[in-house]
Amino acid sequence: MLTHGNSTRAGNRLAADLDRVLAHAWVPWDALRGAQVFLTGASGFVGCWLLETLLWASDRLDLGVSIVALTRDRRGFAARVPHLAGHGAVTLHEGDIRTFDAPAGRFTHVVHAAVDATPPVTADDRLRVFDVIVEGTRRALECARASGARRFLFASSGAVYGTQPSGVAHLVEDCAGGPDPASRETAGAEAKRAAETLCAVYASDTFEPVIARLFTFVGPYLPLDGKFAAGNFIRDALHGGPIVVAGDGTACRSYLYASDLAAWLWAILLRGEAARPYNVGSEVVVTIGDLARTVASQFTPPLDVRIEGARTRGVAGHRYVPGTARAREELGVEMTVGLEDAIARTVEWHAAG
Repeated sequence: MLTHGNSTRAGNRLAADLDRVLAHAWVPWDALRGAQVFLTGASGFVGCWLLETLLWASDRLDLGVSIVALTRDRRGFAARVPHLAGHGAVTLHEGDIRTFDAPAGRFTHVVHAAVDATPPVTADDRLRVFDVIVEGTRRALECARASGARRFLFASSGAVYGTQPSGVAHLVEDCAGGPDPASRETAGAEAKRAAETLCAVYASDTFEPVIARLFTFVGPYLPLDGKFAAGNFIRDALHGGPIVVAGDGTACRSYLYASDLAAWLWAILLRGEAARPYNVGSEVVVTIGDLARTVASQFTPPLDVRIEGARTRGVAGHRYVPGTARAREELGVEMTVGLEDAIARTVEWHAAG
């Protein structure tokens, strides 16, 4: 519990998370022994967790992994996470995902986790997001294939399913829906669909792209100012509250903790079937209002929660929840951290600064 205005240091909390990932039986870490990995999107939430977990495993299991990490801002990344950027196994490679010069050497594995995190507002913004996803994925695929890599992981999104239909509790990989292609608001989701198609087109007997459809997450490195409700609620809480819910609080989500996210992604890269999508997320449903109250409960006394949107009678809240049976049954992954614990760890990490 955190007291208003009093932060405690996170200490070795991340080390405990990383040890837990290392112990997960479903990640065949030995398959990465001597691996040469190219990672795009290294400075993002997903990229940082992939770096943290891989370096932790390599150091403790003596895997001898080398990593080339693509970032748009080498100096900014090094200043923000010096322990990752300065690790002896990491080489930073600066460039735009759409146009970067291919790094020298050969790679055994390529992980494409680059995104454009800036919320699109104008038409130019939406075109940029579309190109970052589609052209960026094509550039990453070309680089991977030319470098001799066999395995390629694409971090896609559950947004490829479009609006979750009423009566559908959990979106599964063979759901036939999709975003409205004529809506400018769904440009990013359509781009993810196109990027998945590129993965299927590039797949061959010697090159195996695998697809992870990411839903919603919470954990250290989660941005506190942006499009993520959990991050915004934690930001409000650390500022002393109230926690503000812009909508009516009835929208439904589910949250997988970041250490589980990273472990699932490594399992998909190493053991997933080529050109086969796997949902990544939690099946435990929570309303946005209850999410805000869960964040508020981490403080003593509990913070106030302010619901600003008015509920429309007879209209159900938007739902965005995955079904994960495919990943659990085929790869043996599971959710190991519950929501309340996940939020507590995230609050503690951010409070420690």
